[in-house]
Amino acid sequence: MALEITDATFDEVVLKSDKPVLVDFWAAWCGPCRMLTPIVEELSGDFDGKAVIGKVDVDANQEFAAKYGVRNIPTILIFKNGEVVDKQVGVAPKATYTEKLEDLV
Repeated sequence: MALEITDATFDEVVLKSDKPVLVDFWAAWCGPCRMLTPIVEELSGDFDGKAVIGKVDVDANQEFAAKYGVRNIPTILIFKNGEVVDKQVGVAPKATYTEKLEDLV
């Protein structure tokens, strides 16, 4: 299951992780975000122990969405060693995210 990441936990979970981290910036009212949810959940299982897969609800947690310039949702940011190394705006096929993560694990 994808981790729920908040402004309070973002630093510890994402920026200090020793594994790659995929962060899904989403909102409950966003239709494309709901389409992406099952893909993110599958990735969480596929990369268990190899990468951290999490979600940030931008309505409840605006600090890091603003910090990283997330203007459209869903936006996926992939972090390695606390830095953004990849970005995907909008919904893409699962294979797109898998390939991006495979390159980093």
